Amino acid sequence: MLWLWIRSSNGYRLNRPSERRITQMRQLPCSVHAVIFDFDGTLADSFEAIACSVNHVRAQYGLPPLAIEEVRMHVGRGALHLLCHTVPGVNPQQALERYRQHHEQIMRPLTRLMPGTEFAISQLKRAGLKLAVCSNKPVYFTRELLEHFLAPCSVDAVLGPEDVPRPKPAPDMLLEALRRLGVAPGHAVYVGDMDVDIQAARQAGIAVLAVPTGAQSAEYLASCQPDGLLASLAELPDYLQRYSSTPIPFGTEPASSGSVR
Repeated sequence: MLWLWIRSSNGYRLNRPSERRITQMRQLPCSVHAVIFDFDGTLADSFEAIACSVNHVRAQYGLPPLAIEEVRMHVGRGALHLLCHTVPGVNPQQALERYRQHHEQIMRPLTRLMPGTEFAISQLKRAGLKLAVCSNKPVYFTRELLEHFLAPCSVDAVLGPEDVPRPKPAPDMLLEALRRLGVAPGHAVYVGDMDVDIQAARQAGIAVLAVPTGAQSAEYLASCQPDGLLASLAELPDYLQRYSSTPIPFGTEPASSGSVR
């Protein structure tokens, strides 16, 4: 049953599972040809892995470990931002190199897909939509984890901060993803878990949906005024089917796709 914060002329209200009819939902502007996702906190729960590598770096400098929740609040704005706030007062490039070396070893066993990720990805691919991932995480890590967890060719394009002049919240990454996919901004939806995702989508002219599965609460995300706020990615195919002219043909054969690039 769909559970989401819906945007109406009077702001947002919570639509709970017991409410069988969703009213005053803002329609998406047109048919959707592509969906772009953030990674950490959206597609995957990678906070344990990130905290483990942060604490490895902290130990190299004689600092005590941080709790996962302390690390979580600094995730989503890039690796240098993360380390400058969790390992302050050290050479950031040296800390980043130590982080990278450690993270490559532990990220797969300590990362899990968010509930609903595999379902949403498979349904959207079956509907023939183009899919991309745009994350401030180092792109090598994002690629490796997507290839580890998802079926081959599930995602058409994967981008990170190395691919564009400016990371999110600048729109550069989303616009480059659209260029690679061959889709106009008005035919795309971006899904993320943070205010930086909403800001990036707005600047890129892309409709944006939020999921409160990362570091920021549903109430805070609602205050950032996304076009919709879903409880989990499992609701995404139903959302697109209800609030755009995009058909989601459940149960059909997967659409063919090129390799991740």
